[in-house]
Amino acid sequence: MPITDLDPALRSVQATYDQVAVDYTDLLRDHLATSWTDQAMLKLFADLVLHPDEGHDGGRVGTVADIGCGPGRITGHLAALGLDVFGIDLSPGMIEVARREHPDLRFEVGTMTALDLPTSSLAGALGWYSLIHLPDHLIPVALAEYRRVIVPGGHLLLAFQEGEQVRHIAAAYGHEISLDLHRRRIADYEPWLRKAGFTIFSSMVVAPGDREKEPQAYLIARAEPKDGPVAA
Repeated sequence: MPITDLDPALRSVQATYDQVAVDYTDLLRDHLATSWTDQAMLKLFADLVLHPDEGHDGGRVGTVADIGCGPGRITGHLAALGLDVFGIDLSPGMIEVARREHPDLRFEVGTMTALDLPTSSLAGALGWYSLIHLPDHLIPVALAEYRRVIVPGGHLLLAFQEGEQVRHIAAAYGHEISLDLHRRRIADYEPWLRKAGFTIFSSMVVAPGDREKEPQAYLIARAEPKDGPVAA
């Protein structure tokens, strides 16, 4: 599907993040430096990619995609942890900022519902707060694409706000916007992941902190082969 042929919900997300890209980047620039839980989950994910089990795809280390990368702050952090990583985002404005902020890394405009990547080309992928604006009917589409591009035994890391409501956002990052934020539970993702071909490896919910208004959820899932679970 061409990037211009988007679900209406995605067109709204694209336009919004084009609008707020610069201010979003400035506001969150130092957020990761004191977010210990974020750092811990990203380190676990990086270790799983850098030290794969020998029984999983021959134990090969490969490339990771940060899908929904925004201005590339997580992409850059994973690169510093030793991963061969690149970023994809729906927003050309965000990609422009990411290329400027991280000129040594690769960033591409793309949509997680139709990734322009070969099948089984990634050792792992992230959806770091990047599925939160997708309505329910697009979550299985996105997860199926994640599974298509990740090798059996590879890993997917998701982060999202934990809850059960949809919150409409009318203003953010100093701009008037119109965007829906879908809070979900880890239990909501379990059947979607299973149908897409993943099994959950680890999950965690963290209580709200000083900067967060709601619990934050983290989930690492492993891509299984089409004929069943990867042998241990």
